[in-house]
Amino acid sequence: MFSHRWGDGEPSLRDIQGHAIYDMASSAGGVKKLQEFCAIALKQDYLWAWSDTCCIDKDSSVELQEAIGSMFEWYRQSALTIMYLADVPETGSFATSQWFRRGWTLQELLAPRTLLFYTQTWSLYKNTESSNHKKDAAILGELTGVTGIESRFLTDFNPGVDDARSRLQWASSRRTTRPEDVAYSLFGIFNLHLPVLYGESSTWVDS
Repeated sequence: MFSHRWGDGEPSLRDIQGHAIYDMASSAGGVKKLQEFCAIALKQDYLWAWSDTCCIDKDSSVELQEAIGSMFEWYRQSALTIMYLADVPETGSFATSQWFRRGWTLQELLAPRTLLFYTQTWSLYKNTESSNHKKDAAILGELTGVTGIESRFLTDFNPGVDDARSRLQWASSRRTTRPEDVAYSLFGIFNLHLPVLYGESSTWVDS
């Protein structure tokens, strides 16, 4: 599975249907990123790869609600989650990456049991030979410092409402593009299942 910050030209489900990924024009940044992600997944011996930009039919409100409600579990069940840090150079540190400032990426960090970070040049972060950065002591220490999340939660996180204050603290410095996603991105972390209603705030009136 793929974890990344959305940018310009992200391909949708409609864009990729009926097309071979590597035959698509890569002038748009999102297509090139998808191609690189698929290439890395194949290099890791996986024949199937999943990216949120193009594997969810966002025109279907039913499918979108199911995806938001199931996202944590999908990442939890992934054999490998690839984190792409587009703003981290090959020899840089991920401490300043905007990936750690986005709302949705919190559950994408906590849910997987196996993950790997890649820099903007698609090299493994710190050029490690690790097969799982959650088991790399040095990187795990960096993650704790950047996120404020204890290593025990990073390596073995259980969704639920226990210690809710800490979980809200982890999310407090993160932002989402749509205001509703501040809440929706936490559903999986708290193991909540509620209706997804985008635009609901615009219907409120003074009483």
